Amino acid sequence: MQRWIDLYSLGWPRYYRQVVACPFFFPTERISLGWAFPARLPLGAGFTGTCRAGATEVIPSEDELRSFCNLGYATGCCRMPAQRGADGVRFTVARDEESRIVLHYVSERHHEPVEYGRLEYDCAQQSWAVPLRDACLRRQAECYVAVYLERRPRKPV
Repeated sequence: MQRWIDLYSLGWPRYYRQVVACPFFFPTERISLGWAFPARLPLGAGFTGTCRAGATEVIPSEDELRSFCNLGYATGCCRMPAQRGADGVRFTVARDEESRIVLHYVSERHHEPVEYGRLEYDCAQQSWAVPLRDACLRRQAECYVAVYLERRPRKPV
């Protein structure tokens, strides 16, 4: 049974999909693996990349990318550590001020929030206001913002 978490007070919609990116996935470039609705993926598109769950970085197979890396809650993934802080991470745009985008992220374990944060992206500088210490989270946020900016409605000139 899926549980829906009410994060409305944090700026999230009253409901959202139980689809998150794996917290150990380091996306590198966009790919198309035949997802029916790639825009609904946690990062806004499918990505290839590396798995940083173990002692060494591994390049996941196409099936692993499709089933685990891009979708989180990868309990069937053989590399998912038993002792981990999170099962997945999700992002949402909280505010778009043209020159600055504010993201909220939530790291989850067993479908419960374990960490919450606010990220500010400076569009002119193409950088984060405060550097993120977690490389996978930073790269996932960068990919999420890049896809968002491509789809961002343009204001008339």
